[in-house]
Amino acid sequence: MSEIPVYLFLGFLDGGKTKFIHETLCDERFQNEEKTLCILFEDGDEELDTSAYKNGDRVTVVVAGGKDSLNQEFLEDSLRKSGAERVMIEYNGMWTIQELAMVFPKNWQVYQIMMFADANSFESYNNNMRQLVYDKLNSAEVVFFNRCKKGFDKMPLHTIVRAVSRRTAIVYEYEDGTVENDDIVDPLPYDMDADIVEIKDEDFGLLYLDAMDKPQNYDGKTIRFKALIARSLRFPKGSFAGGRFAMTCCAEDIQYVGFMCKWKKADTLKNKGWYTITAEVKAEKHKLFGGETGPMLYVKEARSAVKPEEETVYFS
Repeated sequence: MSEIPVYLFLGFLDGGKTKFIHETLCDERFQNEEKTLCILFEDGDEELDTSAYKNGDRVTVVVAGGKDSLNQEFLEDSLRKSGAERVMIEYNGMWTIQELAMVFPKNWQVYQIMMFADANSFESYNNNMRQLVYDKLNSAEVVFFNRCKKGFDKMPLHTIVRAVSRRTAIVYEYEDGTVENDDIVDPLPYDMDADIVEIKDEDFGLLYLDAMDKPQNYDGKTIRFKALIARSLRFPKGSFAGGRFAMTCCAEDIQYVGFMCKWKKADTLKNKGWYTITAEVKAEKHKLFGGETGPMLYVKEARSAVKPEEETVYFS
């Protein structure tokens, strides 16, 4: 069964999802011989007109009904009838991502998740439906704020996004059509200049992403964090992994992520036990990092610890 790439468009009513899908289908860089299925789970003011596309005969638009259509049979049947090789989904902002994930066909693979919001109403949505806003921001790779006015204060929108995710890119689209990437620098939630950089339990996901992305910034630093130990006969003697289970998108996408640690007392650690690790980070080239430079931890101390209140971390 061949893999079907899926592009998800998230956001609330009048957030600009349909407009972006239309512009994407008009873009020559996106147009090719592949058949595209567009499933619209939200009935907005704008409609998709396939006659406007160069390869409009290869685009099938399905306007879904209510939540009764949110099932695997409907998705598979729509794909089969269209003969499509890729899928674009405009998702209803009042539904959670988990509800969609639970009915996703096994061979459907999410390639990109984008969120769209009206810059003038987003704060109101956040104040009144914060859980639904969190649900979308926690999944999105990029959020587009449209209908922005020149000179407006970006910080309130930036703060809402960063309170949920530090990895989500932010783009502002102004009323005149110009686009601007968010360039507000966020400080790390831990002190990189401390003798020992103390990592709170809830900040492990950020530490992992930042250290993997910029290992040179951590070279020579001593860090302390709580970790779930993973030992394996496949690891070199005197090595173990210290990390956490992390959710990157939904409950079905939980996986263990951790740092490779070296310690002469590694064999004294209990597999799947919780420990507070104090280690010096060295930026080294290693096959574990695909031959590139990554963070290798040289352990100074490992103390038995009580598991954190929230065992799963989020990449945010």
